[in-house]
Amino acid sequence: MKTFDEQLQLLVTAALAEDLGDGDHSTLSCIPPGKRGKAVLKIKQDGILAGMAIAEKIFRQVEPGIQFTRHKKDGDAMLAGQTAFIVEADIHTILTCERLVLNCMQRMSGIATLTHQYTVQLKGYHTQLLDTRKTTPNFRLLEKEAVRIGGGTNHRFGLYDMIMLKDNHIDYCGGLEKAINKAFEYVQHTKPGLKIEVETRSIADVQTVCRMGVGKVFRIMLDNFAPEQVAAALTIIDKQFETEASGGINSENIIQYAATGVDYVSVGGLIHQAKSVDLSLKASFE
Repeated sequence: MKTFDEQLQLLVTAALAEDLGDGDHSTLSCIPPGKRGKAVLKIKQDGILAGMAIAEKIFRQVEPGIQFTRHKKDGDAMLAGQTAFIVEADIHTILTCERLVLNCMQRMSGIATLTHQYTVQLKGYHTQLLDTRKTTPNFRLLEKEAVRIGGGTNHRFGLYDMIMLKDNHIDYCGGLEKAINKAFEYVQHTKPGLKIEVETRSIADVQTVCRMGVGKVFRIMLDNFAPEQVAAALTIIDKQFETEASGGINSENIIQYAATGVDYVSVGGLIHQAKSVDLSLKASFE
């Protein structure tokens, strides 16, 4: 599996190719090559800042020798009117990277801001906040990084790093017990060490997993359970497995779920409902 930096390099390369095509003709037409310049990242909206490290890596991938001065760091609270960073580089580099840097930072800061709002609600509770795979294709790397920066915990990154037996797997396989046993056998012979999580849709499902899943399953997902049903399920599970509540959890009911003592709540909306934060990159002549 590629490292974070290797995946980021691929993402940046593809994104720049998408934007540049056969050349940035706006810049080529009016800015001579080799001319140096300075630009300031201006914050125009309150929130949690994310993407600072990514922005620097984008600029350095195009021009390794840039000067990048940070006024803030990832995870900092930000206020409208503040400055995040100053970059000094070839003007062609600044203009080539401008939109990609802004797209990444605005999106990431929106996710980090929303994630932070959820984690504030969970303070004092045992429950931790998870993201999901409900991400933008080819941008998951940075969306999940933004969740982490905002104080959340990353769930699996893809189909490869955990077995999650969801409703369709169970139904296609022919039932809950059969799916668990086949997955466990697969892990033993094909992918040792891979963890198995299983989705349950009823208290009866929970009882089945507790009866036959010990030593096979590490986490039970309680899917679309109301808070009182989660509490009942936790009594049955009795800490034999990690527990995760999922489905329909939002800022209005998350505390009710946390009050049950469930280990994790997963919220797809951290990513797909986040709104980008307003930032701008402006030429500076100071």
